[in-house]
Amino acid sequence: MSKPLPPLGDLEHELLTLLWKHGAMTAVAVRNALHRDLKDATIRTVLRRLEEKSYVSHRVERGTFIYTAKETQERAAAKAVKGIVDKFCGGSLERMLLGLVEASVIEPKQLDALVSKVTRSLKTR
Repeated sequence: MSKPLPPLGDLEHELLTLLWKHGAMTAVAVRNALHRDLKDATIRTVLRRLEEKSYVSHRVERGTFIYTAKETQERAAAKAVKGIVDKFCGGSLERMLLGLVEASVIEPKQLDALVSKVTRSLKTR
């Protein structure tokens, strides 16, 4: 897996979620889809920041920037988790999973079910 992506602010995450949900969008379409009243310049700044952080890319069509998420939501989440594992667990996924179980974030039954799903997924590759 490539290097972890930088963390996102709340507004960055909200805009990226719109791109995941709707696919390619212009800044105007993003602003119209938001449930907040923000200026065009703010939206464009946040989209540019997302591009600098490698979450988003753009193409230009007839002078209009069209923004697209570079990673799927699942892949971006996996990279974020990898960053946490590297930072807090010395890169040990086992330590992270044990910590999740010990902190009752995930129940042992849920972890067992996940192991079964992963095993089935690996067999179908």
